[in-house]
Amino acid sequence: MFFGKKSKRKATSLDTLIGQNSQVQGDLRFSGGLHVDGVVRGSVSAEDEEVSVLTLSDRGTIEGDVRVPYAVINGVVVGDVHARQHIELAANARVEGNVYYNLIEMAMGAEVNGQLVHTAESSREPLALSHKPASRSED
Repeated sequence: MFFGKKSKRKATSLDTLIGQNSQVQGDLRFSGGLHVDGVVRGSVSAEDEEVSVLTLSDRGTIEGDVRVPYAVINGVVVGDVHARQHIELAANARVEGNVYYNLIEMAMGAEVNGQLVHTAESSREPLALSHKPASRSED
């Protein structure tokens, strides 16, 4: 997976699977690991803000907004994606909406039809404020 040894994220097992021939109508809330091969028509959000992972395979589709800390997208999302920690857009990923991310990996072939919007962690200082202009002394 995409998380290195120094990641704050703990290894998450697969807790929920939506199979290739399955279709979910309505909003879906999960914790732990969610793998989608089928279709979800509704928003998908994680209850566990720290370690939950959404994996959307190349056979999967989500028609609704996504709000998770970690995501690996290789299918189609029609809606905005909010990945608070890390998102990986694999080669077959197609997002029809905006992607809000802290850290992003995007493979060649991935497609975003919307905006990529960086959202810094609350503990990090905004980039524009971290560089103070040097004061000039006039003699």
